[in-house]
Amino acid sequence: MKKLFKTALFVASAAMIVACAQKDNATSADAGLKSGLNAADFDTTYVDPVRGEKKIALYTLTNHNGMEVCVTNFGGRIVSVVVPDKDGNPTDVVLGYPSAKDYFPENNKSDFGSSVGRYANRINKGQFPLGDSIIQLETNNYGHMLHGYPREWMYIPYDAEQPDSSTVILSLTSPDGEGHFPGEVKVTVTMKLTDDNAIDICYKGTTNKTTILNMTNHSYFNLSGDPTKPITDHMMQINAQNYTPTDTTYMTTGEIAKVEGTCFDFRQPKAIGTDFGTSDAIKAIENGEDHTGYDHNWCLDTYADGKGDDTKVCATAWSPVTGIQLDVYTNEPGIQFYSGNFQNGTVVGKKGIKYPKNAAFCLETQKYPDAPNKPEWPSCTLNPGEEYYSHCIYKFSIHK
Repeated sequence: MKKLFKTALFVASAAMIVACAQKDNATSADAGLKSGLNAADFDTTYVDPVRGEKKIALYTLTNHNGMEVCVTNFGGRIVSVVVPDKDGNPTDVVLGYPSAKDYFPENNKSDFGSSVGRYANRINKGQFPLGDSIIQLETNNYGHMLHGYPREWMYIPYDAEQPDSSTVILSLTSPDGEGHFPGEVKVTVTMKLTDDNAIDICYKGTTNKTTILNMTNHSYFNLSGDPTKPITDHMMQINAQNYTPTDTTYMTTGEIAKVEGTCFDFRQPKAIGTDFGTSDAIKAIENGEDHTGYDHNWCLDTYADGKGDDTKVCATAWSPVTGIQLDVYTNEPGIQFYSGNFQNGTVVGKKGIKYPKNAAFCLETQKYPDAPNKPEWPSCTLNPGEEYYSHCIYKFSIHK
């Protein structure tokens, strides 16, 4: 009887250990990640000037198809996305760093994979009207505010919980006045890896005072899996008849223009680099460096009458090398297509790779840039009692 009791006690203890392990949110350091990342390199803390010391970790999402997505709660960043290529080889298709500390702003200023807020993209001269007031933000990009500067959420630790092996829920509270934005804002970013190889990202937010809110994900994709090579050969299609032209400081002019007959026409698939050497509209030589490429917003055909249809593909890209295809869905009115023009080979990422110019592209679903100053455009205003809701899906498959 005593032997049976000891056996039962051992079994119960083992079951309890397993249960505790299942509740552990952070990825185990010996998990053997397909990305090659070491979870221990993300196991650290960060001292935020507002929130104090916060635990940083790596969270791994998996599905039944063997796909793997790694996320860190520092900045709500997607660190790796491993999908099978046309031959079944696991391929990491996003840029990033190999440790949490590499993402800290004192070490690198980068938006790789981040959950951007409070306002993704640019606000003209960092200034916008709100009610009877003019809100003045700090500026950081050609005299404009970009991505919520100076308290960009990409440099703030989110709280994180992982309810199951395919989901991570990130949450953040931004106090009234942080970064000079009005209102206490509470947001959640839920990332779920589905069994049809899609990263489903849902943003929700509330405020106690009228404010503006515009979030996005800033993953840098190279679908060839080889970021030493530019993405200029990647095929791109954007379902948009219109785009928002910019001036030489990358600020939207207020015009909504037809893409027809321009280098911005991606209604039919074409290689990203097709017009790099032929169109002045995307040519940018600054301080002797060539930054030619796209950093523009397209007005999506999937958005009409104040609503976006997130069941329809708004943009598609694929690599002719691996056959990996990315389809994007959103309820947002716009998508910012950025072709990595400002990368210059000085940033060292995962596997010690120096990322060259055009090493990746971004497809950022969001409100139009500078929407707070253009009331005729879809609004980014959030009032007390309302819920901010933004939805983006990055779905992977093999191009046929």
